[in-house]
Amino acid sequence: MLGLAWLVHGCCRIFSVVMDLTLASPLAVLPSVLGSLLTDATDLAIERNLKAFLPVLLVALSAASLPRIFPPLRQVPYTLLLVVVGLGLALVEVRLVDLSPGMILLIFLPPILFEAAWKMKWPDLRQQIVPSSLFAIGSVPVSIVGIGWALHHWMQVSWTTALLTGACLAATDSASVLGVFREVGAGKRLTTLLEGESLFNDGAAVVAFSVLLEQAIDPQPIDLTTTLVQFLIVSGIGLGVGGLIGTAVALLTQRYDLAWVEQSLSLVTAYGAYLLAEDFGGSGVIAVVAAGLVIGNLGLVPGTRPQKRSTMVEFWEFTIFLVNSIVFLLLGDQVLFPYFIEHVGTSIVAIIAVVISRAVAIFGFSALSGLITRSPIPWAEQTVLWWVGLRGSVAIALALSIPDLVTDRQQIISNSFGVVLFTLLVQGLTTKPLLDALNLLETRKYQDQYLERVAQRMALERLQQYLSLPQTQAQLGESLCQIELVTIAQKLDQASQDMAQLRADHPDLEAFVEQQKRQQLQAIESATYDQLIQAGWIKKAPPAPLILSTKN
Repeated sequence: MLGLAWLVHGCCRIFSVVMDLTLASPLAVLPSVLGSLLTDATDLAIERNLKAFLPVLLVALSAASLPRIFPPLRQVPYTLLLVVVGLGLALVEVRLVDLSPGMILLIFLPPILFEAAWKMKWPDLRQQIVPSSLFAIGSVPVSIVGIGWALHHWMQVSWTTALLTGACLAATDSASVLGVFREVGAGKRLTTLLEGESLFNDGAAVVAFSVLLEQAIDPQPIDLTTTLVQFLIVSGIGLGVGGLIGTAVALLTQRYDLAWVEQSLSLVTAYGAYLLAEDFGGSGVIAVVAAGLVIGNLGLVPGTRPQKRSTMVEFWEFTIFLVNSIVFLLLGDQVLFPYFIEHVGTSIVAIIAVVISRAVAIFGFSALSGLITRSPIPWAEQTVLWWVGLRGSVAIALALSIPDLVTDRQQIISNSFGVVLFTLLVQGLTTKPLLDALNLLETRKYQDQYLERVAQRMALERLQQYLSLPQTQAQLGESLCQIELVTIAQKLDQASQDMAQLRADHPDLEAFVEQQKRQQLQAIESATYDQLIQAGWIKKAPPAPLILSTKN
């Protein structure tokens, strides 16, 4: 109940923020406002921003359509297309939107972080928690110090600007790379390591960025002990708030199958957890990550993950598409080209520093992880993890959120743009050849082919059952049904042959097939308990489900 109460408070905070942004006059003057529509300055600003938002969406949709129209562009990451389009608009002095720096983090970070955490599978993450945590948390100070030192020592950039640039670029973004991983069939461990690092890295990078930004605005003596204690307190509050809200929402949405309510609650949770944690003096970023992990992995049946409904997947895919579209367009749109040209030298140094500091972090912490877990990471996987440390939406959001009163704001944005452009253009486009060269492409594509045949067989069997019903034959005609049944039987036979051939050609598919069978049984058992709970037959699921207690 406490988690739900905090969630309601978060909704009120969001409503309050929206009202503060959109209402400039008290309710006492409402009649006069109604009498003269769009005469208030705030009303006109809202209208102007709405008109500016529609071109953003149109440009984003156009950029997303380009790979379909021009096949060679299908190998180019969508986010890179958006950056290039945004830069092109900046070159012709077309500015799409004008958001205050203080609103950047509030608007864009919560959904980006929540979606990444919600998709994460906790059992997979738990197996790689040590190396993922070391990469995520350890790489932040390594990146900040490495980038800051390089800019200060080689380019005579002030320590404040150099470290703040390092903090922006300490946040990695694996979205584009993970898409390539899934497409080509990279290993499960490699994918989990990258996902886990990106998830935890965002929280650590944003907290470090906040500390350095506060120092840039109001310089104070830094006490490492006090800063560390403050970090732990802020993180603890964020974990507590996010965990409570996530638990309450997860139990509610898993108990009742209400798609629109689940989607709405998830979006409110992302922003509500962020705002509440900030109100309590904690980390909103960590709260969002904690809430997303809990909601994505807490089910009614102990030991099982909740079913990720297709409606939720589609909802968050659209949300992240929209957010990323605006963020990456904003980066190109907000870059002042003369400043970018002026700071090309510092951008090149920042790129070199990012690559070197990434190598130090990955290879160094991989060795430490191997000593701790007794499960060393092969050098080939370490090489891939080093090379795919892309910078993206979080780094962009941090750079754009720097207020104008920070002296070298445009330089930080320009350097961030240069690094993001390099990582997307060079590292992103060479990821697939690198995986192939290091022989790290596993049998994912064969697994996908096998699952396609399984899905085809299930669909054909259901159709076969439907056409075999007397009422169906009476309605459609017995002769037509018999003809279709013969065709279905042939397709079923072909699907079975294809599945058998795939298992014969790729013996390692056997373990995957057994895992799929077991997950199917678990899903049936879990769905049955959910239905009985909703019908009121039982109050909770049995403590030791049959399938879960069965050994392979």
